[in-house]
Amino acid sequence: MRIARAVGFSLRGAIVSLDGAYDCRLNRKAIFNRGMTPNINANPRGRKKSKRGRKPFFDPDIFEERFNTIERVFAWEDKFRRLLLRFERLSQLHYAFKTLAYTMINLRHFCQG
Repeated sequence: MRIARAVGFSLRGAIVSLDGAYDCRLNRKAIFNRGMTPNINANPRGRKKSKRGRKPFFDPDIFEERFNTIERVFAWEDKFRRLLLRFERLSQLHYAFKTLAYTMINLRHFCQG
């Protein structure tokens, strides 16, 4: 958030799409208070009755697009065994290998066409 402000980029009006694990009033309120719209899949957590009150916003198309994008990135990242098993103990070294992997992924996709 601080980086976005420093660059002059505003996230107001953006839709934040998250898994059902983040489905709680506190997370929804934090996203809403920052001027964004939460798109979080409702997690029933073993409830027998539905929650009271207005149903929160959820667009399955936006969620599916985010899910496919994120899972595709994880699949690309999993091709690098060193990142998958995390051999490095130093987080700086792990971050460096991750940056190198993403650079290789981007080069592969930009140089194909």
